[in-house]
Amino acid sequence: MTLALEKPTPPQSSHKPATWQDYLAIRDNPALDWQRISFYQGWLWVEMGKEGPNHAAFSDLMTMIFGFWVFLHPEVVLQSYGRCLIECPDTHACAPDLVLYKGDNIPKWQPGEPRRISTERHRLPDLVGEIADTTLSLDLDEQKQLYASLGIPEYWVIDVKGCRIFAFGLGEDGRYGVIAQSQILTGLDIALLEQTLERLNQETNTAAANWFRQQLANHG
Repeated sequence: MTLALEKPTPPQSSHKPATWQDYLAIRDNPALDWQRISFYQGWLWVEMGKEGPNHAAFSDLMTMIFGFWVFLHPEVVLQSYGRCLIECPDTHACAPDLVLYKGDNIPKWQPGEPRRISTERHRLPDLVGEIADTTLSLDLDEQKQLYASLGIPEYWVIDVKGCRIFAFGLGEDGRYGVIAQSQILTGLDIALLEQTLERLNQETNTAAANWFRQQLANHG
């Protein structure tokens, strides 16, 4: 069930105006079992309930893909923080399904700190992504605008039903444009990722990830 929240008690409506204080009330309410949460430009969007099997299978596949890619590029430092809450206080909040850092200055949680990434203490991820099982239109619209406004260099939307990946790179004008190759995972073709996703129609995500590894090895 997807709900947009105006106040701590969830109404049955969509994209209602909200304040940062409304967001904090939802974020910090232990009685609310939210799966995803976003705040941007005065609206607060929350997806309630547990993660479904399709969403989980695609999400875990993408994490395995990150691991196999870096196995063949040992000189590259990557850290995955999928579903971690990211905040730019008072203006932005999001919990992307995929969160990837590359290179130096990767956030590391310290005892006593809040359990989230804050732009007051940490740099932003290099790549984020959403697994669009039931949220494709939102992920290609509002979520895309949110991540572009934060200045995150690369954004992927994984279309579960269509086995497609919409990949975007941030331009100098601050807008996302479609890319055919990842700019963060250098040289990785988005078409190869889509071929890997299609294999989930007949096999497990671990088998699909192993096929992806073999393709990288053969063409590396």
